[in-house]
Amino acid sequence: MKPLLLFAVLACVSWSGLPQDSSKTQGDTINLNVANGSIQFPIVSDSILEYENFRKTIAVSKKNNNPKKLASAYVNLATWHENHTVLDSSIAYLKKAIAVYKNQGLNKELAETYLLLKANYGSTAEYDKASDAVYAALDLYEKMKDQRGIARCYTSIGDLFYYSDRYAEGAEYCKKAIAIQEQNGYEEDIPLSYRRLAENQLFLGNLEKSLQNMNKAINGYKKIGETGAPLLACYNGRGNIYKYLEEYDKAIADYNRCYEGAKKIGLEQYTVPPTANIGHVYLLQGNYAEALPYNLKAIEIMKRTGNTKNLWENYMHVSNIYRELGDYKNALDYHELYEQGHADYLTSITSRIESEAHVKYETAKKTIEIGAQKAKIDHQKKIQLLYISLAVLLAIILFGMFFTMKNIRKKRKALAAVNQELDAKNQQNELLLKEIHHRVKNNLEMVKSLIALQSAQLTDKASKEAMLASQNRVQSMGIIHQKLYQGTNLGSIEMKDYFINLSEGVLDTFNAEDKVKIECAMEELNLDVDTAVPIGLIVNELLTNALKYAFPKSSKGKINISLKEENNDLKLKVSDDGVGKTEGADPQGTGFGSQLIKLLTKQLNGTLYEEHQTGTSVFFTFKNYKTA
Repeated sequence: MKPLLLFAVLACVSWSGLPQDSSKTQGDTINLNVANGSIQFPIVSDSILEYENFRKTIAVSKKNNNPKKLASAYVNLATWHENHTVLDSSIAYLKKAIAVYKNQGLNKELAETYLLLKANYGSTAEYDKASDAVYAALDLYEKMKDQRGIARCYTSIGDLFYYSDRYAEGAEYCKKAIAIQEQNGYEEDIPLSYRRLAENQLFLGNLEKSLQNMNKAINGYKKIGETGAPLLACYNGRGNIYKYLEEYDKAIADYNRCYEGAKKIGLEQYTVPPTANIGHVYLLQGNYAEALPYNLKAIEIMKRTGNTKNLWENYMHVSNIYRELGDYKNALDYHELYEQGHADYLTSITSRIESEAHVKYETAKKTIEIGAQKAKIDHQKKIQLLYISLAVLLAIILFGMFFTMKNIRKKRKALAAVNQELDAKNQQNELLLKEIHHRVKNNLEMVKSLIALQSAQLTDKASKEAMLASQNRVQSMGIIHQKLYQGTNLGSIEMKDYFINLSEGVLDTFNAEDKVKIECAMEELNLDVDTAVPIGLIVNELLTNALKYAFPKSSKGKINISLKEENNDLKLKVSDDGVGKTEGADPQGTGFGSQLIKLLTKQLNGTLYEEHQTGTSVFFTFKNYKTA
């Protein structure tokens, strides 16, 4: 089964803290102590002197008992390590500086160091720790009434929401930052806020607004004379916008500006985003042979420099390219790497969502018990480990089946004798696959129960609704696996029966069995799993929206679902006789459900439109689908 791909654009690596002079010839080396031992690092001569000076400053500051100068030297040494992509050492020195600043009560310096720590954790994809750091900085800046610091924190929070797929909230924080910065004339900070705003708007579907704001960021950097990494990051970001506007020539031109500028700076890790993105453009255009070397190069640089937060996305692209080129062995190898990396990414997302749910800063600051939080994270890691184990087991089975079929073709003369053995093996494999689907279904039920338990502890309405929506999405995928292990065909789902089960589950969630009736006006239709999963999630979102908004208070009504093949297209209709949509009314909810529906529709090469004459009717036409 293919995973749902809701993240298509590669995010930029950290673009802060560049060396003063990277044009010197390289040749010298220095031994650096890192978390896993000592490495010999090639660097320019001036950089060696800079490193030694920082070390000497630390020694002198300790000897002279000068804490403020000692902490400043720690920060400088951390920045030096970040520039040379030794991120674990950079984080270690920042923590030392934070300890000194806390002990001395130097709150302004402490807050600035927290923001540096947030950037480092962002580069290593440890977003839960990055979130803790930025909220600690915001607390200090608010106590000092430092408007510039508060605005910088808002921009950083907008960036974190971007990586949590909460684009609407991220955009709002960026707008709050821009308002403060423009009112107070903080011109050096404004371009970054516009860039973060544009990045969030890209995934809200506001492509034109996103492009306008990214151009404001570029013009702002040019106005203050910035020509280095911050400007290059904007070129990469604008290339992403052009890519989704399908203006591929402009996108590649901006990626090349970013790439050439990064080479001129002299730090190779900054060439990763444009390299990967050029490969992604060729992939979107179907030029698989041209795309492959770019994505492989991006993977090689990420692994060598240690900036691996987007590594799993590149594994996914390379797997898809090899599959399209017919190289199934490499496609399977890279898909396994993608599965492992994506599981780690999901663990990071889960940790960050839990942290933010407990630290709703705008409403209240809640105290988290460290022991209980650690137990939850450990439990989630065990669940993720189980998913990875199941995925590896399935991959091994499929790989064995592939070579079994290949050997059978070579031994057609002995077909009669081999068939009997093959039938027995197939029965075993079917039993194993059914068992796998059964276990996945049970694990999804466990995840659903964990979400329900977590939701019961929340008092914030928005958080509870988000948890409920997540619970319904997990339930939708769980029903798919239930149908697979209960049915006779392991590759298809009968959609009418699936919709009936899904409807019962959603009605039960909202306790609306006596209030709303859901009807499935359709013939039996078997769909391939890759088609059934996104359609199931779409219908789940529409049923959830209807039950939340179409039948207010105690009003009763009916929802109709139909799905059929017509003229080589797959037609889906979901309608209700509720209150409908008021013209000019503000959208309800966070908008994530609508964004999810649009992305899933695009995945199936589909279109949608709505009618609001009597209640609400949503019509879909899908081109890219498979029947069983």
